[in-house]
Amino acid sequence: MKRRHFVRLLAIGTLVAGSPNLTVAQQPQVIKVGVTPGPHAQILEAVKPIAAKKGLDIHIVEFSDYVVPNAALESGELQANSFQHKPYLDNQKADRGYKIEPVGYTVNFPIGIYSKKHKSWDAIPQGATLSIPNDPTNGGRVLLLLRDKGALKLRDGVGFKPTIVDIVENTKKLKIVEIDAAQTPRTLDDVDAAAVNTNYATQAGLDPVKDAILREDPKGPYANLIAVRAADKDKPWVNDLVDSYQTPEVRDFVLAKFKGAVLPAW
Repeated sequence: MKRRHFVRLLAIGTLVAGSPNLTVAQQPQVIKVGVTPGPHAQILEAVKPIAAKKGLDIHIVEFSDYVVPNAALESGELQANSFQHKPYLDNQKADRGYKIEPVGYTVNFPIGIYSKKHKSWDAIPQGATLSIPNDPTNGGRVLLLLRDKGALKLRDGVGFKPTIVDIVENTKKLKIVEIDAAQTPRTLDDVDAAAVNTNYATQAGLDPVKDAILREDPKGPYANLIAVRAADKDKPWVNDLVDSYQTPEVRDFVLAKFKGAVLPAW
């Protein structure tokens, strides 16, 4: 009896294993996504449970600057990153030869100018000191903002990456100091004003909507994006990641959490 019972169980086991209609539960695909601290990391936390339903297990890796996330992606330490806009990515690719491609828009962080000493841009005195990010794209954003507000004139044809050598007229005679973007909030005690990226502003306790004395037009070319290696861009998990991000749930989270400081870009 025992032998016949064992043979019957063995036969059933073989049938189950060979059945095309019964599959072993698939393991979630782990992807490491690089972000900067603050809103990018917080938004990706909201994306995680949505992506999990598509079989993606997102591991968030935070970086304290704008340089390392692309190097980590290029080297294979990450599968994707979510922290930069296209002008910055294009500049990194041109300078470093990265084979990295954008695959979907995320959010927009209009850059702002802040001051602890002056309550408005008009109150900024002649010869004031202004700190700006030292990378070409974000520093260029500030110069374009100042140009659009009539504070500077830039030479024709500067595109999206003007530098201080492109200034042809400086009506306030601003003394512009270039600083690592992550350090700009720390300069506020020492300068008349500082241009600060939104993610670093919120980390420093600044409210981009209420505290900025000048703020970039959010309809510019600086929408942030998800980037992956060029070799991966057509893989199914990439579409799943982008689709998980660009959902009504994530849009509602962004609008409720950041109250206009960060804006959906899809």
